[in-house]
Amino acid sequence: MIARLRVPGVGDPTLLALVLFMTGLGIAMIYSAGLVDVPSLATGIWVRQLYWFGVAIVALAVTSRFSLRFLEWLAPWAYGISVLLLILVLFIGTGPNGSWLELGPGRLQPAEVAKLGTILMLARVMGGAPGPYERLLELWKPAVITLIPFALVLRQPDLGSAMIFGALLLAALFWTGVPLLKIFLLASPGLSLLLGFNWIAWGVGFLVVAAGLYVHRLFILETVGVLLANVFTGALTLRIWDSLADYQRNRLLVFLDPDIDPLGAGWHLIQSKVAIGSGGFIGAGFANGPQKRLAFLPEQHTDFIFSVVGEEFGFIGVILFLVLFAFLLWRVLHVASSMDDRFGSLIAFCLFAVLLTHIVVNLGMAVGMMPVIGLPLPLLSYGGSFLLVLYAGFGIVQRVAWEA
Repeated sequence: MIARLRVPGVGDPTLLALVLFMTGLGIAMIYSAGLVDVPSLATGIWVRQLYWFGVAIVALAVTSRFSLRFLEWLAPWAYGISVLLLILVLFIGTGPNGSWLELGPGRLQPAEVAKLGTILMLARVMGGAPGPYERLLELWKPAVITLIPFALVLRQPDLGSAMIFGALLLAALFWTGVPLLKIFLLASPGLSLLLGFNWIAWGVGFLVVAAGLYVHRLFILETVGVLLANVFTGALTLRIWDSLADYQRNRLLVFLDPDIDPLGAGWHLIQSKVAIGSGGFIGAGFANGPQKRLAFLPEQHTDFIFSVVGEEFGFIGVILFLVLFAFLLWRVLHVASSMDDRFGSLIAFCLFAVLLTHIVVNLGMAVGMMPVIGLPLPLLSYGGSFLLVLYAGFGIVQRVAWEA
């Protein structure tokens, strides 16, 4: 019998080919986004994405050679360095909301690096502590691991990236077998934070939490702690709202009614819907989108790259891209489910959670189903730091698949 030929470090050739193919499509779409009649920030930006692609390929090749036990040892260091970078960016950060660090010829976004560091640390802690989890207090370690980067990123402020750390916590808890009701109770302070803008909505949510506590029958101290945490975060909502930049508050407001500021914050959402709707069934053709070419569509190379896809390739193109994303998610989930090692399996599933959250939120932003909070579309949007971290993560997933 002839042994199956395997390339060292490449555990899932299909996933690797898909990632490379989608990145190529992304660079092509970024190139198209820069072909405008009125010069903009997107003009020529595809060259920089191509540069980051080369760096990302190196990162993938390196991380795919790391054994899982080495990554497990490296996790606290990676997490610690990412937290230090998040602290550093609060003092010397540059960019629109001070979320970037200048590194010679390029810039690095520590929030993206922290996603990978947090994934590794969660996998180390949760992978080495199998359930069952009888008490909420047993989950304090993963909660603290995600709360630290969440708070630091929110302080920048970067609401979209901060949300990813909450998704990572939920993903790690779910994949390690924590009951859904217990996950809900642990995450309920975050729900109170969202509902705190309206006391009626918060009150209803609080009653639901109380009912969950009654059903679950937690220890009395844990029950009191959950209730107090919900009260505290609900009261904290307005303070966090005041800490957001004006453009971030406006983005959330126009989600409810884009017409309250059609020439300001609502412009993004209105033009995105117009661009996607104008694509029709087959679109205007590559590089020919009128909304894009006339620079009516803002952030067409980052947050609203999918609007360019809809305008230029129409319904058919949108469906094809959605199929590619679904296939990508399935391959990562397949690696996670086929790995017996809990550490490696958690890494793959947490990367799946990051991809899923980015895709759902970004597509929701483009069609007006979610507020514009600035999350890029994986592999398609321009973003060097995000691409670099994604490829490092895909390299680790390739190693996980190799050792499965």
